[in-house]
Amino acid sequence: MRVGVDQDRCCGSGMCVLNAPGVFDQRDEDGIVVLLDARPPEGRRREVRDAESGCPSQAIEVTEE
Repeated sequence: MRVGVDQDRCCGSGMCVLNAPGVFDQRDEDGIVVLLDARPPEGRRREVRDAESGCPSQAIEVTEE
C-alpha cells in the first residue's frame, strides 16, 4: 500500500487524522494534511482506507503495490 496526499486539495477537515493517526497529521497554522507514513503497515490498511473514503476534498490517494 502506498499513500499520497494533495495538500492543494485539502480543506483541513481533519478526518484523516481521526481515522488514521500516525499516518496523517495536520499543520498547526492551517490544518492542511501532512503525510507521516507513505507506506503504512498492512495492519493499518482499514483505517487508511477509511481516511481516504472519509476525506471530503478527496485529497488522499491510496494505491496497492
